Amino acid sequence: MMKRNAHTDPMIGYAIFYLVFLYGPVLLLPLFSFNDSIFVAFPLKGFTFQWYVAMATNDALIQALTNSLKVGISASVISTILGILAAKAMTRYRLPGRGPVSGLILLPLVIPSIILGIALLVLALNVFKIEPSLYTIVAGHVLICVPFAMLVMMSRLEGFDRNLEEASADLGENGWQTFWRVTFPLAMPGIVASLLLCFTTSFDEFLLAFFLAGNEATLPLFIFSQLRLPNQLPSVLALGSCILGVSFLVVFLSERTRRVGLQRKPTATAEAAS
Repeated sequence: MMKRNAHTDPMIGYAIFYLVFLYGPVLLLPLFSFNDSIFVAFPLKGFTFQWYVAMATNDALIQALTNSLKVGISASVISTILGILAAKAMTRYRLPGRGPVSGLILLPLVIPSIILGIALLVLALNVFKIEPSLYTIVAGHVLICVPFAMLVMMSRLEGFDRNLEEASADLGENGWQTFWRVTFPLAMPGIVASLLLCFTTSFDEFLLAFFLAGNEATLPLFIFSQLRLPNQLPSVLALGSCILGVSFLVVFLSERTRRVGLQRKPTATAEAAS
Protein backbone atom coordinates (compact mmCIF):
# COMPACT_ATOMS: atom_id res chain seq x y z
CA MET A 1 0.00 0.00 0.00
CA MET A 2 2.85 2.41 0.86
CA LYS A 3 4.57 1.65 -2.43
CA ARG A 4 1.38 2.34 -4.36
CA ASN A 5 0.91 5.69 -2.59
CA ALA A 6 4.50 6.65 -3.32
CA HIS A 7 3.80 6.30 -7.04
CA THR A 8 0.35 7.88 -6.85
CA ASP A 9 1.24 11.12 -5.00
CA PRO A 10 3.58 12.52 -7.73
CA MET A 11 0.92 11.79 -10.36
CA ILE A 12 -1.68 13.70 -8.35
CA GLY A 13 0.70 16.64 -8.09
CA TYR A 14 1.38 16.50 -11.82
CA ALA A 15 -2.36 16.37 -12.58
CA ILE A 16 -3.03 19.42 -10.38
CA PHE A 17 -0.15 21.35 -12.00
CA TYR A 18 -1.41 20.41 -15.46
CA LEU A 19 -4.98 21.53 -14.74
CA VAL A 20 -3.82 24.84 -13.23
CA PHE A 21 -1.43 25.49 -16.13
CA LEU A 22 -4.13 24.66 -18.70
CA TYR A 23 -7.22 26.26 -17.19
CA GLY A 24 -5.73 29.01 -15.00
CA PRO A 25 -5.33 31.56 -17.83
CA VAL A 26 -8.75 30.63 -19.22
CA LEU A 27 -10.44 31.30 -15.88
CA LEU A 28 -8.92 34.80 -15.82
CA LEU A 29 -11.15 35.77 -18.76
CA PRO A 30 -14.38 36.13 -16.76
CA LEU A 31 -12.46 37.72 -13.88
CA PHE A 32 -11.09 40.60 -15.97
CA SER A 33 -14.28 40.90 -18.02
CA PHE A 34 -15.94 42.37 -14.90
CA ASN A 35 -13.03 44.72 -14.18
CA ASP A 36 -13.88 48.45 -14.33
CA SER A 37 -10.78 49.28 -16.35
CA ILE A 38 -9.47 48.77 -19.89
CA PHE A 39 -6.18 47.47 -18.48
CA VAL A 40 -5.78 43.76 -17.82
CA ALA A 41 -3.79 43.91 -14.61
CA PHE A 42 -4.05 43.43 -10.86
CA PRO A 43 -5.35 44.91 -8.66
CA LEU A 44 -8.86 45.13 -10.14
CA LYS A 45 -10.33 48.62 -10.21
CA GLY A 46 -13.94 47.65 -9.55
CA PHE A 47 -16.88 45.53 -10.61
CA THR A 48 -18.95 46.42 -13.69
CA PHE A 49 -21.20 44.96 -16.39
CA GLN A 50 -20.48 47.76 -18.86
CA TRP A 51 -18.32 45.58 -21.13
CA TYR A 52 -21.14 43.05 -21.50
CA VAL A 53 -23.56 45.88 -22.29
CA ALA A 54 -21.12 47.26 -24.87
CA MET A 55 -20.74 43.79 -26.37
CA ALA A 56 -24.51 43.30 -26.65
CA THR A 57 -24.96 46.63 -28.45
CA ASN A 58 -22.10 46.16 -30.92
CA ASP A 59 -23.69 45.65 -34.35
CA ALA A 60 -20.46 44.40 -35.95
CA LEU A 61 -20.07 41.78 -33.23
CA ILE A 62 -23.67 40.61 -33.60
CA GLN A 63 -23.21 40.30 -37.37
CA ALA A 64 -19.98 38.32 -36.91
CA LEU A 65 -21.72 36.06 -34.39
CA THR A 66 -24.59 35.52 -36.83
CA ASN A 67 -22.12 34.63 -39.59
CA SER A 68 -20.33 32.15 -37.34
CA LEU A 69 -23.62 30.50 -36.37
CA LYS A 70 -24.63 30.19 -40.03
CA VAL A 71 -21.27 28.71 -40.98
CA GLY A 72 -21.10 26.43 -37.94
CA ILE A 73 -24.59 24.99 -38.35
CA SER A 74 -24.18 24.49 -42.11
CA ALA A 75 -20.74 22.90 -41.80
CA SER A 76 -21.78 20.60 -38.94
CA VAL A 77 -24.90 19.32 -40.72
CA ILE A 78 -23.15 18.74 -44.06
CA SER A 79 -20.09 17.18 -42.39
CA THR A 80 -22.20 14.84 -40.26
CA ILE A 81 -24.20 13.65 -43.27
CA LEU A 82 -21.01 12.99 -45.24
CA GLY A 83 -19.43 11.40 -42.15
CA ILE A 84 -22.38 9.00 -41.76
CA LEU A 85 -22.15 7.95 -45.40
CA ALA A 86 -18.38 7.51 -45.24
CA ALA A 87 -18.52 5.61 -41.93
CA LYS A 88 -21.26 3.31 -43.17
CA ALA A 89 -19.27 2.56 -46.33
CA MET A 90 -16.12 1.86 -44.30
CA THR A 91 -17.77 -0.34 -41.69
CA ARG A 92 -20.42 -2.20 -43.72
CA TYR A 93 -18.83 -2.90 -47.10
CA ARG A 94 -15.58 -4.41 -48.32
CA LEU A 95 -14.61 -1.59 -50.64
CA PRO A 96 -11.52 -1.84 -52.86
CA GLY A 97 -8.97 0.74 -51.79
CA ARG A 98 -10.67 1.27 -48.45
CA GLY A 99 -7.39 2.14 -46.71
CA PRO A 100 -6.23 4.82 -49.19
CA VAL A 101 -9.71 6.35 -49.36
CA SER A 102 -9.89 6.54 -45.57
CA GLY A 103 -6.44 8.10 -45.52
CA LEU A 104 -7.48 10.75 -48.04
CA ILE A 105 -10.54 11.65 -45.97
CA LEU A 106 -8.38 11.97 -42.83
CA LEU A 107 -5.62 13.90 -44.62
CA PRO A 108 -6.92 17.40 -43.69
CA LEU A 109 -6.22 16.53 -40.05
CA VAL A 110 -2.46 16.53 -40.67
CA ILE A 111 -2.17 19.27 -43.32
CA PRO A 112 -1.47 22.69 -41.77
CA SER A 113 -4.53 24.92 -41.89
CA ILE A 114 -2.58 27.76 -43.50
CA ILE A 115 -1.67 25.48 -46.43
CA LEU A 116 -5.30 24.39 -46.78
CA GLY A 117 -6.45 27.99 -46.65
CA ILE A 118 -4.09 29.13 -49.41
CA ALA A 119 -4.92 26.11 -51.57
CA LEU A 120 -8.68 26.60 -51.20
CA LEU A 121 -8.37 30.33 -51.93
CA VAL A 122 -6.42 29.66 -55.13
CA LEU A 123 -8.92 26.95 -56.10
CA ALA A 124 -11.91 29.24 -55.50
CA LEU A 125 -10.48 32.25 -57.35
CA ASN A 126 -8.64 30.64 -60.25
CA VAL A 127 -10.53 27.40 -60.93
CA PHE A 128 -14.14 27.94 -59.86
CA LYS A 129 -14.06 31.76 -60.24
CA ILE A 130 -15.84 32.17 -56.89
CA GLU A 131 -15.31 35.21 -54.69
CA PRO A 132 -14.53 34.49 -51.02
CA SER A 133 -17.71 34.49 -48.91
CA LEU A 134 -19.49 32.54 -46.20
CA TYR A 135 -20.06 29.75 -48.74
CA THR A 136 -16.34 29.27 -49.27
CA ILE A 137 -15.83 29.23 -45.50
CA VAL A 138 -18.47 26.50 -45.18
CA ALA A 139 -16.71 24.47 -47.90
CA GLY A 140 -13.38 24.82 -46.11
CA HIS A 141 -14.84 23.89 -42.73
CA VAL A 142 -16.60 20.86 -44.17
CA LEU A 143 -13.22 19.69 -45.44
CA ILE A 144 -11.71 19.72 -41.94
CA CYS A 145 -14.86 18.54 -40.11
CA VAL A 146 -15.68 15.45 -42.19
CA PRO A 147 -12.73 13.46 -40.73
CA PHE A 148 -13.99 14.11 -37.18
CA ALA A 149 -17.54 13.17 -38.16
CA MET A 150 -16.39 9.99 -39.87
CA LEU A 151 -14.27 8.87 -36.91
CA VAL A 152 -17.11 9.51 -34.44
CA MET A 153 -19.63 7.65 -36.59
CA MET A 154 -17.27 4.75 -37.32
CA SER A 155 -16.78 4.16 -33.60
CA ARG A 156 -20.55 4.19 -33.16
CA LEU A 157 -21.46 2.01 -36.16
CA GLU A 158 -18.83 -0.56 -35.24
CA GLY A 159 -20.32 -0.82 -31.76
CA PHE A 160 -23.64 -2.52 -32.43
CA ASP A 161 -24.57 -5.91 -33.80
CA ARG A 162 -24.83 -6.10 -37.60
CA ASN A 163 -27.24 -8.99 -37.23
CA LEU A 164 -29.90 -6.42 -36.39
CA GLU A 165 -29.69 -4.97 -39.89
CA GLU A 166 -29.72 -8.44 -41.38
CA ALA A 167 -32.77 -9.34 -39.30
CA SER A 168 -34.52 -6.21 -40.53
CA ALA A 169 -33.76 -7.20 -44.13
CA ASP A 170 -35.07 -10.71 -43.48
CA LEU A 171 -38.34 -9.18 -42.27
CA GLY A 172 -38.82 -7.46 -45.62
CA GLU A 173 -37.39 -3.99 -44.96
CA ASN A 174 -35.36 -2.37 -47.71
CA GLY A 175 -32.04 -0.61 -47.09
CA TRP A 176 -33.60 2.81 -46.52
CA GLN A 177 -36.20 1.47 -44.04
CA THR A 178 -33.52 -0.50 -42.22
CA PHE A 179 -31.41 2.63 -41.86
CA TRP A 180 -34.24 4.75 -40.44
CA ARG A 181 -35.76 2.10 -38.16
CA VAL A 182 -32.65 0.28 -36.93
CA THR A 183 -29.38 2.05 -37.73
CA PHE A 184 -30.44 5.65 -37.20
CA PRO A 185 -31.91 5.26 -33.66
CA LEU A 186 -28.86 3.30 -32.49
CA ALA A 187 -26.47 5.80 -34.08
CA MET A 188 -28.28 8.89 -32.73
CA PRO A 189 -25.84 9.55 -29.83
CA GLY A 190 -22.96 9.46 -32.31
CA ILE A 191 -24.82 11.80 -34.67
CA VAL A 192 -25.42 14.31 -31.87
CA ALA A 193 -21.78 14.07 -30.76
CA SER A 194 -20.65 14.57 -34.36
CA LEU A 195 -22.87 17.64 -34.79
CA LEU A 196 -21.57 19.21 -31.58
CA LEU A 197 -17.93 18.42 -32.37
CA CYS A 198 -18.16 19.73 -35.93
CA PHE A 199 -20.00 22.85 -34.82
CA THR A 200 -17.43 23.75 -32.18
CA THR A 201 -14.59 23.05 -34.63
CA SER A 202 -16.15 25.31 -37.26
CA PHE A 203 -17.24 28.01 -34.81
CA ASP A 204 -13.72 28.25 -33.38
CA GLU A 205 -11.74 28.03 -36.65
CA PHE A 206 -9.65 31.07 -37.67
CA LEU A 207 -7.07 30.38 -40.38
CA LEU A 208 -9.37 29.00 -43.09
CA ALA A 209 -11.89 31.76 -42.38
CA PHE A 210 -9.09 34.34 -42.64
CA PHE A 211 -8.34 33.28 -46.22
CA LEU A 212 -11.88 32.46 -47.35
CA ALA A 213 -14.06 35.08 -45.66
CA GLY A 214 -13.90 37.98 -48.08
CA ASN A 215 -15.82 40.93 -46.61
CA GLU A 216 -17.97 38.81 -44.25
CA ALA A 217 -16.18 38.32 -40.95
CA THR A 218 -16.82 35.43 -38.60
CA LEU A 219 -16.47 35.75 -34.84
CA PRO A 220 -12.79 34.66 -34.63
CA LEU A 221 -11.93 37.21 -37.33
CA PHE A 222 -13.83 39.93 -35.47
CA ILE A 223 -12.02 39.11 -32.22
CA PHE A 224 -8.67 39.22 -33.99
CA SER A 225 -9.43 42.65 -35.45
CA GLN A 226 -10.52 44.00 -32.06
CA LEU A 227 -7.35 42.86 -30.29
CA ARG A 228 -5.44 45.61 -32.10
CA LEU A 229 -7.60 48.23 -30.35
CA PRO A 230 -6.67 48.49 -26.62
CA ASN A 231 -9.96 50.14 -25.65
CA GLN A 232 -11.88 47.16 -27.11
CA LEU A 233 -10.00 44.54 -25.10
CA PRO A 234 -12.49 44.40 -22.18
CA SER A 235 -15.37 43.76 -24.59
CA VAL A 236 -13.33 40.98 -26.18
CA LEU A 237 -12.78 39.48 -22.72
CA ALA A 238 -16.52 39.63 -22.06
CA LEU A 239 -17.17 37.94 -25.40
CA GLY A 240 -14.55 35.29 -24.60
CA SER A 241 -16.24 34.61 -21.27
CA CYS A 242 -19.57 34.03 -22.99
CA ILE A 243 -17.98 31.70 -25.54
CA LEU A 244 -16.22 29.87 -22.70
CA GLY A 245 -19.51 29.28 -20.92
CA VAL A 246 -21.18 28.04 -24.10
CA SER A 247 -18.19 25.74 -24.80
CA PHE A 248 -18.47 24.15 -21.37
CA LEU A 249 -22.20 23.67 -21.94
CA VAL A 250 -21.62 22.02 -25.33
CA VAL A 251 -18.98 19.68 -23.89
CA PHE A 252 -21.32 18.79 -21.02
CA LEU A 253 -24.20 18.03 -23.39
CA SER A 254 -21.95 16.02 -25.70
CA GLU A 255 -20.59 13.89 -22.85
CA ARG A 256 -24.05 13.42 -21.38
CA THR A 257 -25.38 12.34 -24.78
CA ARG A 258 -22.53 9.86 -25.13
CA ARG A 259 -23.19 8.35 -21.71
CA VAL A 260 -26.93 8.12 -22.30
CA GLY A 261 -26.19 6.37 -25.59
CA LEU A 262 -23.95 3.83 -23.86
CA GLN A 263 -26.61 3.16 -21.22
CA ARG A 264 -29.41 2.75 -23.76
CA LYS A 265 -27.38 0.71 -26.19
CA PRO A 266 -27.99 -2.73 -24.61
CA THR A 267 -31.70 -1.96 -24.19
CA ALA A 268 -32.06 -0.69 -27.75
CA THR A 269 -30.21 -3.70 -29.09
CA ALA A 270 -32.47 -6.09 -27.20
CA GLU A 271 -35.60 -4.27 -28.36
CA ALA A 272 -34.47 -4.26 -31.98
CA ALA A 273 -33.60 -7.94 -31.79
CA SER A 274 -37.03 -8.79 -30.42
